[in-house]
Amino acid sequence: MSPPRGAAPREAGGVVGPDDVAYPLQARRAGSIAALDEVLVGCRACPRLVAWREQVEKRASFRDEVYWARPVPGFGDERATVLVVGLAPAAHGANRTGRMFTGDRSGDFLFAAMHRTGFANQPTSVRADDGLVLTGIRVTSPVHCAPPANKPTPLERHTCAPYLGRELELVGPRVAVVLGAFGWQALLATLDDQGWVVPRPRPRFGHGAEVRLTHPDGRDLTLLGCFHVSQQNTFTGRLTPEMLDAVLLRARERGG
Repeated sequence: MSPPRGAAPREAGGVVGPDDVAYPLQARRAGSIAALDEVLVGCRACPRLVAWREQVEKRASFRDEVYWARPVPGFGDERATVLVVGLAPAAHGANRTGRMFTGDRSGDFLFAAMHRTGFANQPTSVRADDGLVLTGIRVTSPVHCAPPANKPTPLERHTCAPYLGRELELVGPRVAVVLGAFGWQALLATLDDQGWVVPRPRPRFGHGAEVRLTHPDGRDLTLLGCFHVSQQNTFTGRLTPEMLDAVLLRARERGG
């Protein structure tokens, strides 16, 4: 994984603080998901995202809750064959609850589909201690902090990339279900950095798009495109429950 643009070189073994742009590179040394999460939740490498996640004005319905307001780690099966890649935590969803896709309408839509297709033990995801268990599937994102207007910058995506890269290495999925064009491009960039054979020009995102990639060491990974589970898509019918179920069932089939 190449260092984030603008990162100063570090001597081997040098101490890098959580505010340093090079801090996410420590993810490469994480030997487990738990170790990766420990590094990730302490990250303060992107000043704009840190300020936003900590200062989000609470909605009236959540005024008595203490927001997580930190980077949100991936969630689910640590040996999943299917990895769902979104965009970033929502300001009043995962940024509030501390668990990916938990506590907002997008998560409601996604986890209900996972339950219907046999990946989740329950159809709802309200808070981090609600008993939800995912089997064979895991959810993550290229950017782990809630961004203003739900739009991370290219530099923020690049700075955060080592976390996604190491999670991919530790989990070793056979299939990646990618929600939306941002996640699609971010995942392809990360895979390219890791040495996967990514076609040129890069495959274009589309709902139902399917691309099989290989690694020189013999691994293979199938990317499945899916419209994002945002309210803009689900409320308008651009993405229906049936469409999402079909992608998840295809992922189960391809994941073996």
